[in-house]
Amino acid sequence: ALNGAIEAAWAIAEPLIALGKPLDIQITATDAGLDVDVRGSGPLSTTLITRLSQVAQQHRLARLTRHGELVLMRTPPVISIGMAQVALPPGSFLQATVAGEETLAALAAGHCSRARHIADLFCGIGPFALRLAAKARIAAFDSDTGAVAALQKAAASTPGLKPVKAETRDLFRRPLMPPELRDHDAVVFDPPRQGAQAQATQLATSKVPTVVAVSCNVTTFARDARILIDGGYRIEGVTPVDQFRHTPHVEIGARFVK
Repeated sequence: ALNGAIEAAWAIAEPLIALGKPLDIQITATDAGLDVDVRGSGPLSTTLITRLSQVAQQHRLARLTRHGELVLMRTPPVISIGMAQVALPPGSFLQATVAGEETLAALAAGHCSRARHIADLFCGIGPFALRLAAKARIAAFDSDTGAVAALQKAAASTPGLKPVKAETRDLFRRPLMPPELRDHDAVVFDPPRQGAQAQATQLATSKVPTVVAVSCNVTTFARDARILIDGGYRIEGVTPVDQFRHTPHVEIGARFVK
C-alpha cells in the first residue's frame, strides 16, 4: 500500500533542498492513496507551494500538507477501522502496519470480551475504540484534538456501534482518577514511548477489574506494569507483536486483572 512512497518523498524534498533544513516527511497509506505531511521546512514561498502542488499531482497523492496546513488534496484520505471509515487529520499517528494494528486490536478485544463499558486511553483516531464499540460502550480520551474529532465523527456516522464518547484530555497532566473509572469494566491504554506513569498510578488505586496495556517501549512498559502490580493487579499474559521488521523494536500487549 506504500508503493511509491520513497519516490514521492524524494520528489517533495527536491525543491526544498535549497532551504538547508532537515525534513520530516510522514507518509500514510490510506484507502484513497498516499497521505503526506511535511514538517521542518518552515514557511514556504508561493513558488515552492506551487512546485509542491505539482509534485502531489504528478505522484497522485491523496493529500499533501505542510505542518498540517493543506497544500493540495486530490481526494480525502480515509482509512477503514472495523466497520468505520475515518477521515484522517494531517499527520495522524497510526500503528506501523495494518497487520500489526489488527493483531493488537484483536488482543485487546479478546482481553475485554466480557466488558460492557470500556475506557480507551491515548485513543488516537480510534484503532481500538472503533473496533471495541461493536460490543461495548466506549469512553475515549486523547490530547490530540484533531484525532478525537475524527474518532467522534467516524463513530457517529457508523451504524451498529455502541455509544462512543470521545474527549480531548492530556492524560499526562490530567489522568483519569479512580472515581471517573468507577463504572468501567475495562481500560485499554496505549501511550507514546514515554509510557503512562501518571495514569498507571491512578489505575493502580482503582477497582477496574481488567486493564489492557499496549506499548512500543519495553522499558516504560515494565515501569508501568510494576505500578499496576504493586497496586494489586496481577499480570495474566504478555504478547509480543513484531511489526517493526529489521529493527530491535517490538510492540507489546498485556492483560492485568484485579
